[in-house]
Amino acid sequence: MNKDSRLYSVLFNKCPRCHKGNFFVSNSAFSRHFDDMHPKCPNCGFNFMPEPGFYWASMFVSYAFFTIWTLLTFLIVVIWLKVDLNYYLIGLVPTLILLTPFFFRMARRIWLTIFA
Repeated sequence: MNKDSRLYSVLFNKCPRCHKGNFFVSNSAFSRHFDDMHPKCPNCGFNFMPEPGFYWASMFVSYAFFTIWTLLTFLIVVIWLKVDLNYYLIGLVPTLILLTPFFFRMARRIWLTIFA
């Protein structure tokens, strides 16, 4: 993958402008402070907070991730593997909880990349 692409910056926690500085303080979505962001890019100084409330709309991107995940797992587990719906729902809730930090971070990076 080209290290100067926007897709690279979204997937690997990098600045959408210079593709070198880290977007979030921690590289892991499963750390204690998974939501701590740098205010500016440590490499080029690009402002990661363009205006107050900028990331409010990124929750719609996150919602899309959750919807796609739910539909894909439903099709695979319930339709294809013929697992009972109750067992599927019992397994779905923990996966959604575990994926929340990952989807949160990915949605914010995508949202800023769209407008960068």
